[in-house]
Amino acid sequence: MLCIRGVVLPEREERSFWIDGEVLRAGAPPGGFAGRDAEVAVDGGWLLPGLVDVHTHPGATDPGTSFDEDLLRAQLGEHRDAGVLAVRAPGTAARMPAWVDSDPELPRVTSAGRWLATPGRFPGFGRDVAEDGLVRAALEEAAASSGWCKVIGDWRADEPALPLTLLTEVVGAVHAAGGKVAVHCQTAEGTRNAVLAGADSLEHGMHLDPALLDRMAAQGTAFVPTLGVFGAKADAMRAREPGVRRDLWLAGWDTMFGNVRAAHEAGVTVLAGTDSFPCGTVAGEASWLMRAGLSAEAALGAASWTARAWLGLPGLGDGAPADLVAYATDPIADPAVLGHPGRIILRGRVVR
Repeated sequence: MLCIRGVVLPEREERSFWIDGEVLRAGAPPGGFAGRDAEVAVDGGWLLPGLVDVHTHPGATDPGTSFDEDLLRAQLGEHRDAGVLAVRAPGTAARMPAWVDSDPELPRVTSAGRWLATPGRFPGFGRDVAEDGLVRAALEEAAASSGWCKVIGDWRADEPALPLTLLTEVVGAVHAAGGKVAVHCQTAEGTRNAVLAGADSLEHGMHLDPALLDRMAAQGTAFVPTLGVFGAKADAMRAREPGVRRDLWLAGWDTMFGNVRAAHEAGVTVLAGTDSFPCGTVAGEASWLMRAGLSAEAALGAASWTARAWLGLPGLGDGAPADLVAYATDPIADPAVLGHPGRIILRGRVVR
């Protein structure tokens, strides 16, 4: 049987475990670590629950391409090989196939069905639906996925966002059914509407009004800023000729570091999501969160234990899933090692 011992983060406690099928058991295994059946998979170092990417879209290379199950498997494998053992896919071009939940070699997937877009927003990339059918569509996607649905709350920077009254109705109906709602928002109006409607997560949240942060914290609305994907575009956007869309985009980007830091300080759950390819790069998003002003511990939590708790997944303890990554050095003291774990264990099996 596989045995593990090391310093568990974030608690910073030395602990020992053994693996019983796909589950962790606390303490020494029957017969001890030197027993005939014991195989020590990790002996010392630093232990984290598996890393998490809460905004990734495996199965396609961009929203305009067809959903491909072979690509889905390959991209989930990229996540796993980087130590990302749980992902949330907030909207895709197609619903996740049933085999995703049962494949022992792939990360645990929380899906949100197809993107839901009303006319003029995100055309042709997900499920296009008229405004009077949005509530029903949101309930259908939440029921067909992991309980989440994803609504495109706005699209073009200079065009109106989804009406607040409609988004509020969507969120209320999905919550009443036991589900959750993620909202894509990049404009001031779209972000404001998502918060006032009571969305469970803001995806991107450009132009977020800091006056809304206390409300977000109180109602449990998480902030997934996907800083890396925006940061990678910033220089190219600055090089463009001035225009309404370019100028609004840059105005939003220029406030994001301050808003992310202020959100964390206000008690909002800030999470790491990449929204980019290749997959398996959530450690880079944690670095962007640190650049925005989060401590190394908070940024690593956003890509591990905090994100897992938010998704309803436990950390490292007796009876928890045997999903973990191990490092020779403390990744809080040296965040550069986060994307390079020395040992990866998923569902009780050694991946690397």
